[in-house]
Amino acid sequence: MWPDKHHSVRWIIVSRMIGLICFFIVLVLANILTFYVSNPTFVDGVKTFLNPGESLNFWLLILIFVIIFIADIFGAFPFPLNLPAPIIKATGSVFIIAFVLRVFEWVDTTTGSNIYHYFWLLSFVIVPIVFIIVLLTGYYEIIYDLWAKAKIRDEASPVVHAAALENTPNSPGPKSWEDVGAELRMMLYDILHRFREEIRKR
Repeated sequence: MWPDKHHSVRWIIVSRMIGLICFFIVLVLANILTFYVSNPTFVDGVKTFLNPGESLNFWLLILIFVIIFIADIFGAFPFPLNLPAPIIKATGSVFIIAFVLRVFEWVDTTTGSNIYHYFWLLSFVIVPIVFIIVLLTGYYEIIYDLWAKAKIRDEASPVVHAAALENTPNSPGPKSWEDVGAELRMMLYDILHRFREEIRKR
């Protein structure tokens, strides 16, 4: 469901735009077929889910696409710029469940069954569970990725760490507020620099 972390921002934009174009092609073809297919269930399904002028479900699908697209973009960036991605993904999963409930509601209306009521009750349990699972999974992937990269760096350059320890003063004095401010400025500069380099590279 979610993109490979190694995919670039450019690849994500192109692939998602191709997917959106394919969706609109299916939408147009389905609406054209309603003039030639006399099946009332098919015609009602197209009007309920794939007709922008008559259905709010179509705009719900577009909203889900936008949410997942934004999550994919954030997920392609390096840490810490990818931190919002799990939250956005979890929010998108809630809207996906809402769309599935609308599908069951339409099935109830079409077939006269009563399955929507049971799924609506289950949604009060399913929605928070899915939200938490997607959220925790996203942050676990970020932490695991950081740990794997740190392990690779440690194995590749043990001499650098040893040299850094040798150059560290034995009894450093307490840091002043100016030192803390300078470190914060350096941290912000490093984040912005990494963001700019990532954009140029991708």
